[in-house]
Amino acid sequence: MRVDDDGLLQSLHEGMFETPLWNEFLNRLLAKTGARFTSLIFRPVDGADEVQLYGGQPPSAEFRQMITEGGVRDPFPYRTMRPGRAYALEELIDPADPSQSAFYEKTMMPQGLTHMRSIRVTEPGGIDLWLSASGGRSIGTSTGALLTALAPHLRIALRSYAALERERFRSSVTAQAIERLKMGWLTLDSQCRIIEATSNVEQLFQWGTLLRRGRYDRLVPASPLIDRQLSALVKSYGETGEGRSQAFRLSQDPWVDMLVTPAHEQTLAGNARPAAIIYVSGDRRSQADRCEQLVDLFGLLPSEARLAWMLAQATSISEAAQALGLTIETARNYSKKIYAKTGARGHAELVRIILTSVLAIS
Repeated sequence: MRVDDDGLLQSLHEGMFETPLWNEFLNRLLAKTGARFTSLIFRPVDGADEVQLYGGQPPSAEFRQMITEGGVRDPFPYRTMRPGRAYALEELIDPADPSQSAFYEKTMMPQGLTHMRSIRVTEPGGIDLWLSASGGRSIGTSTGALLTALAPHLRIALRSYAALERERFRSSVTAQAIERLKMGWLTLDSQCRIIEATSNVEQLFQWGTLLRRGRYDRLVPASPLIDRQLSALVKSYGETGEGRSQAFRLSQDPWVDMLVTPAHEQTLAGNARPAAIIYVSGDRRSQADRCEQLVDLFGLLPSEARLAWMLAQATSISEAAQALGLTIETARNYSKKIYAKTGARGHAELVRIILTSVLAIS
C-alpha cells in the first residue's frame, strides 16, 4: 500500500490540530486497511494519563479499560516492541504465557479482533505512541508494510505533538503566574489596533472603564491625554521599530499601571504586524478593600491599615501622612505599631510582607 496517494500523510501531520485529534487520519487508515477499528495511543513513560484515539467502531468500554491499564490487565509486552517495526498479533502473544492466551481468547476473540498490526514510535521526551489496525483476516502483511512506511512520519507527528503539549503546559503555567501577579498583556499595530490580548485584559475591557476596545478594535484609554500620548508612541514604534519604553499610571485607586514597549519579536500568525507590546498591571480591589484585608490579616486598626497600605505602595511616610491628613509625629507612632503587628523591621520589609502576603492573589 502507498502512503502518499490519498491524503493519508497530510491528515497525519494536520491531525494534532483537529477535534477530536487525528480523527481524519484514523478514518482514512481505516478505509485503506479494511480494519474494524484503528487506534492511536499515547503513553507517557512516567505513567501519566494516556491518550486513546479511535477510528471506526471502537472496542467495548471493558476492552478499552484493559488497554488503559496496560501491564496491569493487558498482558501483551507493548513496551518491548522495537520502535519502527510493525508487529502482528501473534508476535505479541507468548503461547507459554497463560495470561496472554487467556486475554486473547476471552477478551479479543469475542470482539472479533483475531488479527492486528501494530507499530510503536518513541520520542526523546518520554512519550510512546502505538498505531494499530485491528479486525479480521484482512489485517495482514500489506497493513504491516503500510505501518512500517508510516513510521518516519509518525515520529515527526509525535515529536510535534509532544512539543506542542509541552508548550501548552508552559503557557498555561505562565498565564496562571501572570494572572496571580495581576498582570496581562496585549499587542497593538501601528494604529493602536489590538492584535492579541490575554484573557484578564479582555476582562478589564468588559468590567472597567480605564481601557476599552473601541471601533475597529482600537485600544482607547479613558484619559484623552494618555490616548494621545499612546497613539504617538505606538506610531513611532511602527515607523522605526525602536524606542524607549514608557509607563503610564491609569488609576491610583484601584491601582492600575501600563508599560508600553516596542515589539521586537514578530509573529508569523496572521497578517497584522505588531508595533507595540503593552503590559497592564494592577489591582481589582480598591484601597478601602485592601485596608479591610490588612485589618483582618494583621490585626491593624483601620487608621493603621490605611497608612500601612500607602507605605506598601513605596510612598514615603511624610507623603502618606499628608495624603491621610496626619501629622508626621502621628504617622510615625502609627508606623511603629504597624511594624510591631506585622513583624516588619522597617519600611522596605513592610513593603515585602504586605505585597507577598495573600493580598497578592486575592
